[in-house]
Amino acid sequence: MGYVSAVPVPQPRAQAATASDATGSRRSLAAGLLLGAVGATVVLLASGQTWAEGRAAVGGGSLPLTADGQDVTGLPAALAIVGLAALVAVFAVRSAGRLLVAGLLALSGLGAGLSAYLGASDSAALDEKAAQTTGDASATIDALSHTAWPYVTAVGGLLILLAGLLALRYGKLWPTMSGRYERDGTPRPRKASRTAPDPDRPEDLWKALDRGEDPTREV
Repeated sequence: MGYVSAVPVPQPRAQAATASDATGSRRSLAAGLLLGAVGATVVLLASGQTWAEGRAAVGGGSLPLTADGQDVTGLPAALAIVGLAALVAVFAVRSAGRLLVAGLLALSGLGAGLSAYLGASDSAALDEKAAQTTGDASATIDALSHTAWPYVTAVGGLLILLAGLLALRYGKLWPTMSGRYERDGTPRPRKASRTAPDPDRPEDLWKALDRGEDPTREV
């Protein structure tokens, strides 16, 4: 009578599913990091560019004025910084905490994109500059025009939003940062303790004294 092995034979489908999950996890992780980092960078850079241009009437002439994204609204840049912090925090928390941080990341991108899009046609910032420059509270801007930078900022916010959606969908498969454990979850091996100095070796005794140890103490 032959023997029947009790060890289960790995199924090809199960192995393929595991490999597919691992590949999907790595791809979603790389995509999330790339989208979040690039999106935040785009928002921070584009919000510092000129969003609106115009001319204010001064005496018998006109004075050219410009307003950058920070003049129009500081919300996109602030939310981009929040998004960057959330992107890093995703790897420091687990379970429900990771879902909350991923949601914050997505909302940061959504808020940055919407606020930039709404500011694309803003004229209040230039009107305020015209009033300050001319000293006339009723002064307004003529020949008002807008650049494409608000829309570039909105695209950056969209990238942050996509990073947040990836974190919500695949974040549970992503690794967690830890200084105590290795990536596979096993504790890091401790460094081997120093061996007691050999009393028959004077150089060992001198080295122990240099380290501030008592060579006569028994281990």
